[in-house]
Amino acid sequence: MRQQRTQRMSTPGPMSRAGNGLPTCGYTLIVDGLAKREFGAQDLALKAARELKGRFPMLQVKVYDAESKQSETIELAAA
Repeated sequence: MRQQRTQRMSTPGPMSRAGNGLPTCGYTLIVDGLAKREFGAQDLALKAARELKGRFPMLQVKVYDAESKQSETIELAAA
C-alpha cells in the first residue's frame, strides 16, 4: 500500500500594514474605499472624480486631501 505524504505548508501570519496606503502630499482619488490615483492639484482630482461618478453613479467616489487629512465625498449634481 502506498503511503500518502503530507506536506506542511507555512501559513502566513496576520498582515500588518506599516501605513494606511495614503500619500502624505497631494490629492488621491478613492473609489469604493481603495486609493486609485494621485493628483498634484485639487481641481484635477475633483474633475476626475466628477467624471468618474458621472459615468458610474453606483460607485462611492471621494477625493482625499493629504495635507489636511480629510476626504470629500463626490455626489452627482442635481438635474
